[in-house]
Amino acid sequence: MKREYILVSLFFLIAAIVFYLFYQLIIPFFAPMAWAGVFAILFFPLYERLLQLIKSKGLSSLLVCILIIVLIIGPITYLFVALVSEAANAVAKVNAMIKSGELEQLLSIDLPWIEAAKEKLSKYYDLSKINLDEIVKQSMESVSGVILNQTSWLITNTTRLVFYFVLMIFTLYYFFKDGESLVHTTKRLMPLTANQVNVTFRQLHDVIQATMYGGVVVALIQGLIGGILFAIVGIPSPVFWGAIMAFLSIIPFVGAFIVYVPAGLILIIGGSYIKGIIVIAVGSVVISQIDNVLRPFLISGRTSMHPLLLFFTILGGIYLFGLLGIVLGPLIAAVFVTLLKIFEFKLHPETEASLTRELDM
Repeated sequence: MKREYILVSLFFLIAAIVFYLFYQLIIPFFAPMAWAGVFAILFFPLYERLLQLIKSKGLSSLLVCILIIVLIIGPITYLFVALVSEAANAVAKVNAMIKSGELEQLLSIDLPWIEAAKEKLSKYYDLSKINLDEIVKQSMESVSGVILNQTSWLITNTTRLVFYFVLMIFTLYYFFKDGESLVHTTKRLMPLTANQVNVTFRQLHDVIQATMYGGVVVALIQGLIGGILFAIVGIPSPVFWGAIMAFLSIIPFVGAFIVYVPAGLILIIGGSYIKGIIVIAVGSVVISQIDNVLRPFLISGRTSMHPLLLFFTILGGIYLFGLLGIVLGPLIAAVFVTLLKIFEFKLHPETEASLTRELDM
């Protein structure tokens, strides 16, 4: 074996060991770093505007970080406490309804269209085997367990959460301040021509912006309006249900209607016809249509990810990373799609011109 091969092999072996050790150093702090990256993407346009006015990267980064702290500390803390409290109250109320027999009476309401549906379905499945009261009871027990576990986890990990939050803000400050130099270094390391690198990063930027603003921001607005609507009509736990609607709105092919339609039907069945109709009408006309109105405005022609790919990456992200996966899954998918474009440039250089024209339109 030639001496050069031995030296090259030794270099790659040492490099692999160093990369592995570096990975072990960074992975314990992956969550705060990832959240910092998410907030950097969301608030970078604001940072750029401040930078134009102030002309100081450090001060602009600091001001945006302070704004994020104000936006997170108050609302998120309130939201989490309200979610736990309202979810616990909802579980307690349903359990009380089960014990008093009120839930069984509500589920046994004789409506012609329900009986007709049961009669048709009974041809294919024995509906007598379905015990709605038992299903609801088991669901409440599961929800109670989740609430108890999450509350206990929060209490026992408060110090850790505060530490991670400080790390996130610290990382976010430097992502704003030195983010452009980091991107510039990454571009230089890519095995592409300057034009191909620019096209690739523009597409990655557009996909991420479209996913974040067209998905997460729109879903938060839908959840906010849904929570306000529930509070106005007097539905218990509006913060909890608003958060559920926001979460479901992020997932393609699902949506907030899974919450507001049953809520409206329950109000109608319970005799509150006007409130039930208002919930369904406002939900259909306002909440569900926000996606069609705001998404084109927020993404403004950017390349969005295919809904099917977005659906699976969100579910896979939640499975791997928990709550962080809602945004981290699509971000990883965006990078993956960009890598595929790099291979396409290498195999078919003629695609570069067509993609450049599409991005310039």
